[in-house]
Amino acid sequence: MAFQDIRKSRRWLSREEVVFLFLLLVLLGLLIAANIALARVLPGGELFFLRWSGARAFLIEQIEPYSRTIAERVQEVAYGRQAFSSEYPYVLNDPFYIVLLYTPLALIPDFSVARGMWMLFSEVALIGILYLAVQLAEWTPPRWLFIALMGLGLFSYFAFQSLLSASPAIILTFLYLSILFALRSFSDELAGALLFLTAYQWEAGGMFFLFMFLFIFANRRWRALAGFGMALVVLLFVSFLVYPGWTLPYLRGVLSDWYRSSNLTFGSILSFWFESIISSMSGWIYVVPGIVLLLEWIGSFNAHFRRVFWTASLSLALNPFMGFAIFPSNYVTLIPAFVLVIALVWERWTRHRLWLTAILAAILFLFPYVLPFLRTGSNLRLISDLTSVLPPTVAIVGLYWMRWWATRSPRTWFDQIGGRA
Repeated sequence: MAFQDIRKSRRWLSREEVVFLFLLLVLLGLLIAANIALARVLPGGELFFLRWSGARAFLIEQIEPYSRTIAERVQEVAYGRQAFSSEYPYVLNDPFYIVLLYTPLALIPDFSVARGMWMLFSEVALIGILYLAVQLAEWTPPRWLFIALMGLGLFSYFAFQSLLSASPAIILTFLYLSILFALRSFSDELAGALLFLTAYQWEAGGMFFLFMFLFIFANRRWRALAGFGMALVVLLFVSFLVYPGWTLPYLRGVLSDWYRSSNLTFGSILSFWFESIISSMSGWIYVVPGIVLLLEWIGSFNAHFRRVFWTASLSLALNPFMGFAIFPSNYVTLIPAFVLVIALVWERWTRHRLWLTAILAAILFLFPYVLPFLRTGSNLRLISDLTSVLPPTVAIVGLYWMRWWATRSPRTWFDQIGGRA
């Protein structure tokens, strides 16, 4: 019996492969140089500076990363002064095992270089977000539309805000979609491990985290819990080995951040504009969307995966309305919802989908750029609050507009005829 020789037939790369790798390295080098140059001239980066300075203070300066000293440094970057009592304090509120993940960048002494590298990671994650969103929507758009969505997503207002502030929301959104993709592929241990990495920054995806946990339990995906437990044990062991006493300073940082960001919630925005109405129904502001979300979760536990993706997107869109502090830099989490809505419109209205898709894409990705230009001295608070409330509201409206087709896939022959009418 003859066996096939599976060894490589050649040891060297072809000329075309060498040229491709060379061009890829040149492009990567140019992108890194451009990001570093932008980091030197663009203001912001305060959210990455918070983690970078905290990790660097612990590793090099032997300073408590959760201390007031680090918060005051970040306040100087964010405000150019110490924060007022009504302003966000920028206290480090990440668990220490997350702070350790910033160690490689914390070893870079120049913050602009470290920020430029973080921007590169975020840009790669943005591409991954858009790719995974299209895959999870179970949609195969034309190549030109896929490239257009990539461009709109990369240069959208939400991506720009996250990149400018160096928010971890981009990386977290990529992890959220990676969890969904792993669950769909039955890579449950990987999904569980990634889920543990997202167990912080609840203002970005707290409702998503809770939905995933309930989904895993409802479907008895116990291997995902095993992956979660393994990641928990390993990362906690390493963090306590490096810094045994981090839990108490971390809890103080979380409580301080929670207390001083209470004026950034959806309820505080409503109470400013509708004080007489909200004072009598403050509890229902969060109860009603919570009940709606719970019912959607229950309905998706045994549904097809497109509905699971729809419910996950709804969880991310409703998260700002559940009592967490609202930061527009976190709204990159809305990109999956926007992609799903566009995908459903493209499938549903085949006759008019070109102009409908163009209008939707412009509204969802580009219109937020208009809001800052409307700010004047008299309506500054109004535009600021609209910037905080309007994007997730539009995402929720869009998701419910297309809910019937998202929750009842695949389309019936009657729907297909109606779409061509």
